[in-house]
Amino acid sequence: MKKIQRKTGLFSVIPLSRQFFRQEFLLSSFVALIGAVLAINVNAASVDSTLDASAKKTAKAQQSQQKIDNLSDQTTELFQTFKQVNKQVEGLRVYNAQLEAQVEHQQKTMADLEASIENAAIMERQITPLTLKMIDSLDQFVNLDLPFLLDERKQRVTRLRENLNRSDLSAAEKFRQVLEAYKIESEYGTRIDSYTDMINVSGQDREVNILRVGRIALLYQTANQQYSGVWNRNTKQWQLLDGSDEQEALAKGIRMANKQVAVDMLELPISAPEAIQ
Repeated sequence: MKKIQRKTGLFSVIPLSRQFFRQEFLLSSFVALIGAVLAINVNAASVDSTLDASAKKTAKAQQSQQKIDNLSDQTTELFQTFKQVNKQVEGLRVYNAQLEAQVEHQQKTMADLEASIENAAIMERQITPLTLKMIDSLDQFVNLDLPFLLDERKQRVTRLRENLNRSDLSAAEKFRQVLEAYKIESEYGTRIDSYTDMINVSGQDREVNILRVGRIALLYQTANQQYSGVWNRNTKQWQLLDGSDEQEALAKGIRMANKQVAVDMLELPISAPEAIQ
């Protein structure tokens, strides 16, 4: 394309080519792009700074919230511990009140025991002489009573006297044994009994069956029923029975005592009771 020069007054106008305008446009676009890039970099730096500041605030907020949560947990734990301790204190108050009542009752019991011990010591000093008197009375009673089971009864009295000197037995136990002996003697008077024994019959010792009817009558009979007799309270000796009816009644009484026949009425010779002196 050819250049055309025109003159207009003092200036001359030279028409530009399309290539020139294209270069100018590219240059302007490049400058604008550089400005945009610079603006983007500046904005990016500002955004990063803002994000960093926000992240730091978030981290601090999280740390603060964690502290708050920890303090809240500690407060809750302390409150629970306080309630538990308060319950324990209340329980201890009730327990201490109960213990005080028990201690008061124990002190009263101790005072009663001390008084009882003092009374027991006085009673023990009185029991020993009483026990000795009761043994003497029992010994005398056995000697004056019907002569049945004499060996057994006298041995019982002897054991009671020997036990009085034993240190391993208390005064209460010694007294109990004496009462037991009295009980046995009392039961003799309420039972019918039969046993074998050796007695002197017509100048000769013979084995006989003894029949004891309480303390009312004491009789004997040999096994072959040849000899029969009764204890005479007045003469303190055995007295022979001659009547056949008496001997037959005696044999029946022995069988009754041994539970060989049914209990029935008996007609036995009985000594008259002695007059009280």
